[in-house]
Amino acid sequence: MSSNQIRAWVVRGYIVLFFLYLFGPLIIMSASAFNTSSYPTITPWEGTTLNWFVELGENDRLVNGFINSLWIGAGVVALSVPTALAGAIMLMQVSERVRPIYYTIVVSPVLVPGVIIGISTVIFWERFGSIVGLDYETTNNPFFLTIVGQSTFISAYCMLVFIARLQRFDKTQEEAALDLGATHTQVFWKVLIPFLRPAILSSVVLAFLTSFENYNTTVFTMVARGTLTTELAGLARFGVNPSISALAVVIMGFTLIGAVIYEIKKRREEAIVEASKKRAAMKRMKDTEAAAQQAAAAA
Repeated sequence: MSSNQIRAWVVRGYIVLFFLYLFGPLIIMSASAFNTSSYPTITPWEGTTLNWFVELGENDRLVNGFINSLWIGAGVVALSVPTALAGAIMLMQVSERVRPIYYTIVVSPVLVPGVIIGISTVIFWERFGSIVGLDYETTNNPFFLTIVGQSTFISAYCMLVFIARLQRFDKTQEEAALDLGATHTQVFWKVLIPFLRPAILSSVVLAFLTSFENYNTTVFTMVARGTLTTELAGLARFGVNPSISALAVVIMGFTLIGAVIYEIKKRREEAIVEASKKRAAMKRMKDTEAAAQQAAAAA
């Protein structure tokens, strides 16, 4: 066996071990959701059942936590993405001398521990409400505090996505649109937003998923309520059963379905673009042939 063959087998073995390490726990957890054992395990296999999915649906704490996580995720997306977009655009507009200072300030929440953000959010809005005379229930609403607290650092993540996209933006497009009579509002909606559409979609997904799995900040701001993550952490203290594995199967199923739908949509869009390019190329060829025939006839 040659050295190249040995190297190839080593690489293949490494890839197999890597994917086993990465997906092995997920496979074991998913399989345990269908085992009749009262503990999430696949050995010994006592029988196949779907009762753990039924028990999952009957667990009011997890169901309510899941619904709360969806509402909070939607609120975080609605607040974080526009804030991040505004911050990224502002970063591109300030002078080169001020830009490093501005960047450090707006990205600094990423470096702050989630525990500190959660505690400071609760204290700030409680003091703010008492100063301006707002009702306690208004400024200490768990959903409001959680959305604001999570958006503090999630918007910084989203802003990094927008900055990376804006660095490739050709400002001459804006200047050309303004020279042709477009207003700044029209330039924003007709030129900049279409260019930023991939970054916007990425930021929406990033903000929602980061909010959905957040624990450190949420555990201080939700107080009497709970999200899916905090409820799972509470149940884990008293021991877990395969209904947790069933929940993992459901989440992975939705994730895979979403990924497949996105990939299908992306490939269709690429096929449409490729087809339009082919049609444009064929049209140019026909126009060139027609021009050549006219020139030959004239000669």
